[in-house]
Amino acid sequence: MPFTLDEIERFLRVVRFDFKNYYTVRFFTGLRTSEIDGLKWKHVDLHRKEIHVREALVDGRTEGTKTQGSTRVVQMSSRVLEAMQNQKRLTGDFSEYVFCDRKGNPLDYRNVNRRIWHPTLLLLGLESRRAYETRHTAATLWLASGENPEWIARQLGHSNTEMLFRVYSHYVPDLTRKDGSAFEALLSQSAADLEVLDEK
Repeated sequence: MPFTLDEIERFLRVVRFDFKNYYTVRFFTGLRTSEIDGLKWKHVDLHRKEIHVREALVDGRTEGTKTQGSTRVVQMSSRVLEAMQNQKRLTGDFSEYVFCDRKGNPLDYRNVNRRIWHPTLLLLGLESRRAYETRHTAATLWLASGENPEWIARQLGHSNTEMLFRVYSHYVPDLTRKDGSAFEALLSQSAADLEVLDEK
C-alpha cells in the first residue's frame, strides 16, 4: 500500500517534529528499516549528496547488508539532502548514528512503530500499514515520475529490474491517474515537431 504524494505531505506535516527528518528520508530514498536505523554518519556524504549503504541494524546488532546488491550508493534528492542537513545539526556531534534515541543509541523500530508511525496514521485517518511501505512508496513515485528503471533498481539495492516491474509497476497508474498519457504526450510532441519542420 504505497502512499500518494499528498499522503506523504500530510504525514510529514503532522508527525512528531523529531521524526520528520527520519520519515522524509524513508519516503524518498526507499531505504529498508534496518538500513536507515543502522545508518551512521561516516556513511553519509552531504557534499556529494550520497548515502552509502554498508550496514544494517538487525535485532539491535549492526551487521552487513541483506545481500551483496544491497551494498550500494543512494543518491539524495533535494528533499532528502535538506532533511539530512537538518539531522546533522541535531545528531552529527551527538551520535555515530544518523537517527538515534536521546542517549545516542540506534532506534528501536518496534518502539518507533508503536509510538510514532501507527499513531500518526491514525491521527490522519490513513489505513494502517507497515512502515516498510515507505520503501514501496519511493519505488512507485520514481517509476511514476519516469526515472530510469535501472537507476531505480540500483537505488533500491536490486540486482536487476525484474522485481521492480513485478512488484511495483502496477501501482503507477493509480498514483499518476494518467496511464498512457506519457505516450500521448510523446506522440503530440512528435506531431508538433513535424508541423514545425513542414512550415520551414
